[in-house]
Parts: sequence; C-alpha cells; structure tokens
Amino acid sequence: MSLFIIRRLFAGALTLLAVIGLTTFLMRLMPGNPFSKDRKIPPAIEKNLMARYKLDGPPLRQYADYLKDIAKGDLRLSTQYRNRSVNEIIGQTLPVSLALGATAFVLSLSLGIALGSMAAVRHHTWSDQTCMFLAVLSISIPNFVIAPLLALVFAMEWRLLPVAGWGGVEYLVLPAVCLALPYAAYVARLMRTSLLEVLQQDFVRTARAKGMAEWRVVCKHALKVALLPVVSFAGPLAANLLTGSLVIEEIFKVPGIGAFFVNSVLNRDYFLTNGVVIVYSTLLISFNLTVDILYTFLDRRIRLS
Repeated sequence: MSLFIIRRLFAGALTLLAVIGLTTFLMRLMPGNPFSKDRKIPPAIEKNLMARYKLDGPPLRQYADYLKDIAKGDLRLSTQYRNRSVNEIIGQTLPVSLALGATAFVLSLSLGIALGSMAAVRHHTWSDQTCMFLAVLSISIPNFVIAPLLALVFAMEWRLLPVAGWGGVEYLVLPAVCLALPYAAYVARLMRTSLLEVLQQDFVRTARAKGMAEWRVVCKHALKVALLPVVSFAGPLAANLLTGSLVIEEIFKVPGIGAFFVNSVLNRDYFLTNGVVIVYSTLLISFNLTVDILYTFLDRRIRLS
C-alpha cells in the first residue's frame, strides 16, 4: 500500500502542476490585463504595476517564477483586492466554506444512506416510493428555489433561525440543509440501487440461510459492500462541498470563498483564481486518494497495487 500511495502522490503532484499551467494559460487568453478593466491608465503606471505583481517579462519566465513562489507557499498578491495577499484571502474565507461544506457533507451522506437503505430494504412498499419521490423532488428543485422557501418558513415565519449572516451554529443550519439536499438525493438513489444488487448476492443468501436476523444481514454483511459506490461518489462530493457554493453563500450572505473565486475570474485576478483552483484541486486529489484507501477497509477482496 505504501508504494501505491507514493505513486498516487507523485501522480497527484503532476496533475496539480498541469492544472496550474492550464489555468494560468487560460486566464492569460482573456483580453486585457488585471489593470485595464476600470479605466485607461498611463503606460508608465501600468508598467510599474505589472512589475510589482511580477507580470512583466517573457511568459515562460513568469510561469517559472510563479511555480517557485508556490513551492514556498506564497500565492502572491491579489490584483483586485489591493494590498491583500491570496494567502490572506483564502485563509479568511476557506474556513467558512469548509465549515459549511463539512456540515452539508455529513448531512448529505447520513440522510442519503439512511433513505437509500430504507428504500432498498422495503423495496416496492410505500416507504420505498416515498423515499424515491423525495429524492427526485430534491434533485428537481434548484437550490436558489429551496433556499428562499426555507428562509421564509423557518426564519421569517417561525423565527427559529436567522435569515442570513455568519456567526454561531444556528447560522449554519439553513445554508447547510439547502446545500445538502440535492446531494443527499443522489446518495439515496445510489445507495438504493447498490444495496438492492448486494442483497441478491450469494453471501447474503448464505447469511439468511444460517438463520441470521434480517437487520444483521443488512448491517453486518450487505451494507458495507453496498457503500462502495457511495464512497466513490463521496470523494468528489467532499471536494465540491468543502469549497463552498456560490449560490448558497450569496443567498445567505455567507463570507465564503465562492464569491471571491467568481469575482477573481470576472476581474482577471490571475493569482486569486489560481490560488482557489490550487486549493480545490488539492482537496479533490486528496479525497480521491482517501477513497481508494477506504476501499480496502470496506471490501477485503480489493488490494491496492
């Protein structure tokens, strides 16, 4: 397993390097530069600004210098938010998005696995139909519709939760639920399909033939194998949720990283865009590696080589 992890880390580093290069190249294809978006500035001032932010010189040398700074942990200064470094912006906004995303991740997995398992165990019953109806409903209704409805009911009508903002745990509830509902529906459908297939396999029939209680057959034998597709889905899901959702953050005024990322692209803030992409790519690579390792614990037939 150690050799497998080393190879995956090396491949992940190469992937991250390719992502940085591609993002840098695509950002430079955009017309203009970070200092030409507002008004025409004198050439001398523009030249000084380009030199300050290390955007002068040949493109290859710029890219090589940028990689050296990244290796030192320096993501450089933001060109849009003057006198603020990308490290500072990400350091302030990423924990907020991580808290929101982690809460939504736990909710989506726990709710999805519970509903999917119930639907599979009670196949062709009203419980199965109700769970799948709720799943389809959650997938069909977009977040920007669910969020105002929940805010209207729980915040404005019943006054149980705050409408928007960021502070204590109570501020997490509405945005986390809105962010988790569609993904919980995907997990529920995936879990139902997987568990139905596992319940038809020979080792489950053998456990039932030995007189084992049905709940033990499902929980001790079938559930662990049925979780494999869900674990595969959980890797990219975690990276997606932990980096935040722009729509949810905007509706509930959550000071996360999503809005900064979108604004950085619109304003050609090269280094902030690259910084967020690096964070997202690192999370995605890390979670995918974690998923591969978890496979060996969920199914002993799988060996990493």
